[in-house]
Amino acid sequence: MSVPSLRSAIAARRIDPLAPGAPGLYADHLVRVVRDGPTAQGASPRPIVRTEHFTLRRRGRRVELGHTLRPDQLDNDLAGLLAEELFAPGWLSGSDVFERVFTGVVRSCVDGPLPAWTTFYDNTLARIQMYWQAPAPAGHSSIAGFAPVYRHTLDLVGPGTVLDVGSCFGFLPLLLAEREQCTVIASDLSRATMRLLKAVAHARGLALDALACDASRVPLPDRAVDTVTVIHVLEHLEPRHGDTVVREALRLARRRVVVAVPYEDEPTAAYGHVRCFTPAELKALGDRTGHPFSVADFHGGWLVLEPG
Repeated sequence: MSVPSLRSAIAARRIDPLAPGAPGLYADHLVRVVRDGPTAQGASPRPIVRTEHFTLRRRGRRVELGHTLRPDQLDNDLAGLLAEELFAPGWLSGSDVFERVFTGVVRSCVDGPLPAWTTFYDNTLARIQMYWQAPAPAGHSSIAGFAPVYRHTLDLVGPGTVLDVGSCFGFLPLLLAEREQCTVIASDLSRATMRLLKAVAHARGLALDALACDASRVPLPDRAVDTVTVIHVLEHLEPRHGDTVVREALRLARRRVVVAVPYEDEPTAAYGHVRCFTPAELKALGDRTGHPFSVADFHGGWLVLEPG
């Protein structure tokens, strides 16, 4: 996916998005995030920077972040706010810090771990569907940017069993699970993210399975599903690893593999991208598989493979 996610939270101390916590507060060994500004014991350090939505302080090695976001503002555009106001200017850096701060803002915005995350998911999914019907707003919105990608993926996925690899937060699997003709399996490297996705799906009354695994080694038999979707995953992987993921998708799919990538002049490091694609590179990837395929441009690049 092209937005920072929990998928790479595999450091020594993992992020648990559903861990118990105090109302209005998220804290771990690296970050402390609170609603309506930091309230540390003793004198608070002077702010490093104040932005439209955040107040950043440091206390030793720990980042202290206050925010003014309301529950109705809590959605996946938070990624863009953090990137634009704190990470792009260099006030903060590193994917692990990004993921912890992201989690902290979600968790501190609404009391209770599952209510916080269901608010985040409900708002995001509602806005994705809103952008299917209305023009995107002025300015940057990752939700608006992804809405047509999700819509096009749904158009390319037929009835049957669908495996989505590199699901990240799992917005696409949830949208697929809303279709009665689809049986959906999400997968991602992060076990915690898959546990979160299953909890949110259950709260929304949706049937969805979730696997914690590497996209290049999915624990399912050959031709286990009708369609495999690989949506904004390959830009996060080195070429050899990416080719392995596509081969694995072809092993698993009976009918179709749908690959989507962004087109960028340079990999967006803040989002964990390590490579760029062009239409020619997508065609070369299709050629290497030895299967029938098509390449198209629509809000990025698309490679559709027909293993059957």
